[in-house]
Amino acid sequence: MEQYKTVFLYTDGACSGNPGPGGWGAVLIYGEARKELSGGERETTNNRMELTAAIRGLEALKEPCRVILTSDSKYLVDAVTKGWLASWQRRGWKRGKNEAVLNVDLWQELLPLLSRHTVEFVWVKGHAGHPENERCDRMAVAEAVKLRQGEC
Repeated sequence: MEQYKTVFLYTDGACSGNPGPGGWGAVLIYGEARKELSGGERETTNNRMELTAAIRGLEALKEPCRVILTSDSKYLVDAVTKGWLASWQRRGWKRGKNEAVLNVDLWQELLPLLSRHTVEFVWVKGHAGHPENERCDRMAVAEAVKLRQGEC
């Protein structure tokens, strides 16, 4: 059996107003190698930035990997680990009471990445001192601030 590289991916999103200018940050660690990614959007939501961070982090991997993805987003982690994502897809992107699922475009972007990689999701409490989560938060907030100030 082929052995996949184990990569640690830490992600976070931030939004100044919800909706409003937002940013995301991702840190990838493989052995001694470290890569930091960040970006933002002028008009977005916190949940969209949380999803974008995970997507951009997974997209950055050049080959299928075993990924330990750590996030403080219950929205992201629970949607995958509790089976909501699979249920939404099965039900034609509808939630209970036939309500439309929010952020379908991003969930659809995430799905093939979850198929390409073996991803284990880990939830951590935000703003609780986890070093990589705090780093991602600083990057995400910085991107949102740049957009709010009109630098991008």
